[in-house]
Amino acid sequence: MTVKTLDAFGRHIHYLRISLTDKCNLRCVYCMPEQMIFRPSDELLSTDEFIRVLQVADSLGFNKYRLTGGEPTVHPGLVDITRAIKALPNTQAIAMTTNGLKLGKLAQPLKAAGMDRVNISIDSLDPVKFKRITRWGNVNDVLDGIAAAEHAGLLPIKLNAVVIRNFNEDDVVDLARLTLDKPWQFRFIEVMPFADVAEFQQASIVTSKEMMQRIEAELGPLREANGGVLDGEARMFQLQRADGSPALGQVGFISPVSAPFCASCNRVRLTADGTLRLCLLKDGEIDLKTPLRRGASNDDLAGMIRAAIWRKPWGHDLADGVIPMNRIMSEIGG
Repeated sequence: MTVKTLDAFGRHIHYLRISLTDKCNLRCVYCMPEQMIFRPSDELLSTDEFIRVLQVADSLGFNKYRLTGGEPTVHPGLVDITRAIKALPNTQAIAMTTNGLKLGKLAQPLKAAGMDRVNISIDSLDPVKFKRITRWGNVNDVLDGIAAAEHAGLLPIKLNAVVIRNFNEDDVVDLARLTLDKPWQFRFIEVMPFADVAEFQQASIVTSKEMMQRIEAELGPLREANGGVLDGEARMFQLQRADGSPALGQVGFISPVSAPFCASCNRVRLTADGTLRLCLLKDGEIDLKTPLRRGASNDDLAGMIRAAIWRKPWGHDLADGVIPMNRIMSEIGG
């Protein structure tokens, strides 16, 4: 009999997003300040501690996992953690969100360890704009990472862009156009407000509606796909100029600000410092690291996680002006 862990609203919570580290090799303007100070390593979960929590999650019926950061590819235990997730009895899917810079070396080992696919962030194809957004990045390195992921079979390739006012709202057309020639999905994300960078983020929001209007003006109508059912967090559409191939022209929009998808939420997040975050855009968390390091049994940890999930909130309160303040995005993993 498969175990199901439900929240108080009857949602089946079986998807764990795991922030392996708060560290990153870029400094994107919508994510963190350039002079970011990261947590000391001893405040973060070790590889063995991550694996222990994952084994407990498996016992609660979790079967879908996404590795995030910061930037997950800078974590030295990434391949080992992937292999450990693959070995869990209930695992059905392992994905990763990455900036792609280290995929040239890691794509093949990750595939061999059991990684199914990756989402790669690329906010502009223009080298100058890309550098301005990421502060340190070279867009050609990301393109090389996409090629490496494709060659390794980390498919389907899903690309992400956070769209920011006065930075890259003009780039959505060129980014969407990539899907007309390649079997890649492109997902456009509304920027979300967090903590110290919330004021900048709120002033920078470009709604999904505006993004769609820009794309349709240049590339033609977007036809709703999947019968309107969300694919994860994304509402998917098909560009009609994609020669009739269902593998081409796939464009999605993730709209947590303008069109929240809380009713279908099936996920919680494990942060790099060992807390279980129940909602991306709310500050409620429970500490798993302290009891873990004090000798809690797997049954103890399972009980804590189950009780926390029961208290998972229905959704965020951005519409009421309530902004999550205790962490920035790089400390949660999206």
